[in-house]
Amino acid sequence: MRARTFAQAIHEGLAQAMAEDPRVCLMGPGVPGPTGIFGTTTGLAERFGAERVMDMPSSEQAMTGFALGATLDGYRPVVVHMRVDFAVLAMDQMVNQVAKWHFMYGGRLRAPIVFRLIVGRGWGQGPQHSQSLQAWFAHVPGFKVAMPASPRDAKGLLVAAIRDDSPVVLVEHRWLYGLSGDVPETLYETPLGVARIARPGRHATVAATSYMVIEALRAADRLAALGIEIEVVDMRSLVPLDVSTLCESVARTGHLVVADTGSVAFGAGAEIAATAAERAFAHLRRAPVRIGLPHYPSPTAPALADAYFPRAVDIERALATLLDVDPARLPAEDPPHGRWRDTPDPSFRGPY
Repeated sequence: MRARTFAQAIHEGLAQAMAEDPRVCLMGPGVPGPTGIFGTTTGLAERFGAERVMDMPSSEQAMTGFALGATLDGYRPVVVHMRVDFAVLAMDQMVNQVAKWHFMYGGRLRAPIVFRLIVGRGWGQGPQHSQSLQAWFAHVPGFKVAMPASPRDAKGLLVAAIRDDSPVVLVEHRWLYGLSGDVPETLYETPLGVARIARPGRHATVAATSYMVIEALRAADRLAALGIEIEVVDMRSLVPLDVSTLCESVARTGHLVVADTGSVAFGAGAEIAATAAERAFAHLRRAPVRIGLPHYPSPTAPALADAYFPRAVDIERALATLLDVDPARLPAEDPPHGRWRDTPDPSFRGPY
């Protein structure tokens, strides 16, 4: 084991997967550029050549069609969108072609494409650069959707996605790129569709996705001072969804809070909460609580963004309500990382 950042883990996973399989290629606007997509693609063009590491114009629909065509010749493309918002321009190719390719041709053709879609907020990114649209892709039959929250899983889920014959949407939160953790040096897979217990506990379950895993762990640390033991489940994948791990945790604790980076309304958190209610209803002592974004576009003004994005304190308040804990006993809220709460997490290292 060695300490690596989330960004370094992705870079290493890409480099090792490309070295292992010459069919793996990488493409996207700015991929060979000096910033290398937050450092995740730096130097790969020099190592593997322009034929396999390709800069692309800002023509997302055409780029996706190009990647799909490459699969007909045996390639396994990794397509990078520096914001999930840009992938919206490729939805026709992604949803009406890539996701349905295997089904339309009776299983004779496959579309083994990995879409790296970056989500997240910070510095007033506003309504067109900070959306979390993972529920869109999870709703489309044919896609697998994964959301790593640790450096180890960033590498492992990426490698598993590259090796998978299905199209996989890998959702990366930009505030995680500077997060450090143990990452094996060898090439390995983290299986798609398998959640992990990020922290064991007995009083309540927090099922979280992506960056909200970090906020859930912060909340669990703070509540531990009150003797409250929170179990944090990192869902890791939305499709396939690990129903067994989720329901087993709920059976142990009897309470569930779901924390997602996307909108509460019609979101991934809604699916997780509904699944727990259907499959583990007998174990729930109270109705599950969902935490996520309010159902309106993300604001640009810092003062509005402060009230828009959920944090550890929101998880703590939800848990206090579920567990009949006097809110006055909760620890004082942590100060913002900068002047505004919309400034990046201290671990974040990136140009924008």
